[in-house]
Amino acid sequence: MQTPRLKIGTRGSRLALAQAEETRQRLCAAHGFALAEIEIVAITTTGDRIRDRPLNEIGGKGLFTKEIEEALLSGAVDLAVHSMKDMPARLPAQLAIAGLLPREDARDALISPSCSRIRDLAQGCTVGSASVRRTAQLKRLRPDIQVVNLRGNVETRLAKLDRGEVAATFLACAGLNRLGLAHRITAPVPEEEMLPAVAQGAIGIEIRDDDRRMHDLLAAINDAPTEIAVACERAFLESLDGSCRTPIAGHAIIRDGRLEFRGEALTLDGKMSFTAERSGAVGDAARLGHDAGEEVKAKGGDNLRHLG
Repeated sequence: MQTPRLKIGTRGSRLALAQAEETRQRLCAAHGFALAEIEIVAITTTGDRIRDRPLNEIGGKGLFTKEIEEALLSGAVDLAVHSMKDMPARLPAQLAIAGLLPREDARDALISPSCSRIRDLAQGCTVGSASVRRTAQLKRLRPDIQVVNLRGNVETRLAKLDRGEVAATFLACAGLNRLGLAHRITAPVPEEEMLPAVAQGAIGIEIRDDDRRMHDLLAAINDAPTEIAVACERAFLESLDGSCRTPIAGHAIIRDGRLEFRGEALTLDGKMSFTAERSGAVGDAARLGHDAGEEVKAKGGDNLRHLG
């Protein structure tokens, strides 16, 4: 049996495996590797094991990366593939995001058997979501709606909706598209109603920062526009010290050669939101995101004491 050149660490969900497979195929196409030369290693994380409590109660985003990053640091895997929206604002020492694949649709998807707009959901109905961001944004728009925790992988959440446990749910358009489930999207939610999570729709590849070989291999598949937008958004997140406990949203796009960014932080009940917008040179991506975060912090003040 051929010894693999590389080992990719990933979560074991169908979506995570699909993202790892896309990474493997891009590396093979760029460098002439055979598929068998790159092994995908599924790793169960703490976040995967604990499914009966909201993430904000058990430790936040790092629960989906800890064991994978430990495998990376130990040398058990050579690179790790993540949904960038699951990544904490700060990475462990000695690790770095060295590549990003082309970004998918960053918007949220409303999935409901009865209506295609948030405004049309039945008065007082129950909606499922595990995201504090989506919950706060929904409460801002529809304070009458009851939100219940709905954790699990994409298929699990869709099954709960199909059983009638909730009237609607929200998932990322990107994940549904990558799984071939675009037909389950009732309607994308306009960003004016739900600004996406920071880095939603982006796949990031994490490596040991001193691994020059991996830096060189990944340079061939890195998507520069995605890298620029995500750098801006994550600088915004880091400025706010954001985590899964925090309703934070942000989206950057390159338009006519310039970077445009809008960011938002909300109170947990959705009653207050604080926004900032920036536009500037693509080379200033991180500074623009950081400045927007500082503005939001100043606007929010004590109303955002839940941050971090």
